[in-house]
Amino acid sequence: MLAETVFHTDDVPPGLGVDSFVERLSRSHAPMTANSGPGEDFAAHQRHFALGRLSVYTSEIHPLSVIRTPRLIRRSDPEMYHLSLITKGTVGLTIDDRDSLYGPLAMRTNESSRPFEIRLGTDGEAIEAVSVDLPKAVLPLPPARADRVIGRPLDGRGGVGALLAGFLTTLAAGTRSYTGADVPRLETVLTDLLATLFAHELDTLDALPAETRRHTLTLRIRSFIHQRLGDPELTPHAVAAAHHISVSQLHRIFREEAPAGGGPDTVMGYIRAQRLERARRDLADPALRTRSIGEIALRRGFTHHVVFTRAFRAAYGIAPRDYRHLELGDPVRSTGPVPPATGPGAPAARNGASKNLPPAVNDVAPPRLAT
Repeated sequence: MLAETVFHTDDVPPGLGVDSFVERLSRSHAPMTANSGPGEDFAAHQRHFALGRLSVYTSEIHPLSVIRTPRLIRRSDPEMYHLSLITKGTVGLTIDDRDSLYGPLAMRTNESSRPFEIRLGTDGEAIEAVSVDLPKAVLPLPPARADRVIGRPLDGRGGVGALLAGFLTTLAAGTRSYTGADVPRLETVLTDLLATLFAHELDTLDALPAETRRHTLTLRIRSFIHQRLGDPELTPHAVAAAHHISVSQLHRIFREEAPAGGGPDTVMGYIRAQRLERARRDLADPALRTRSIGEIALRRGFTHHVVFTRAFRAAYGIAPRDYRHLELGDPVRSTGPVPPATGPGAPAARNGASKNLPPAVNDVAPPRLAT
């Protein structure tokens, strides 16, 4: 479990909610002051955890306007970039004399070295967001280029933006599942996604380090695969063509990016492992109880029932029918040995994945975010 700090205005004396919250922002981000707010009616809840040099936090904040002035910048500048994924409500931003409005699934950016005003809840309703702060020195992009992205509305509904949005929301939702050993990898992936989003906005992907470009390409390839697992025609040639690379380059990427703890290092091995994992989840889903095993196999890209049964048994040590009986609490008619653990975490471990890691790290497709 990652260590968290939690702030809630219910824990401060009446009437001091705004001051206490702005003081927290000033300590955790950069010195700010409240420009306007609802006084005693104000409420805020924020949960924060660190990923190495990065800070991630979720927020639910009632309408409030905060500003960072030139005087505050002269007093203290931690030289930080900030990005917030808005998940509910609307937020206004004024920076460099430009006004922007952000709604759900938009990403707002600012930085500590420039004056700004943030208007939270411009529609009069509370906002919810998942945010990240990172030192400028951490981002593998020249500051002169990265600074040009700041203040631009960024879209979290497609492309790299959707990868980052899916990663952030899943990461923030399950910190109890992570351990300290996961932090370095999580920090690297989040930094790479942020850098790639910035570079994409500038159309300067070549400015990124080769390692960051490779990591991001791998994430995009895996996301592509997950969205098409039910397609029997999903082959290495199809994946390579969709990403404008050669099949040999695709195979090399999978060898180089194979999970450190073991797991498939070939494209088809990865596709099959993910199909099996999706099928395993379906078999354990009470809502799919009436679907036959053959239907579930076909839904996940297996066109031959016998092939699916053999692959499932090889991966999990139990036949699909028996696994379903065990998970749904039905009487078991055993056709093979039962593995030591048949819960949802066990197959993931056999496939070389860690149940602790979120999408883009744990080879699970980023969730589709509704518009």
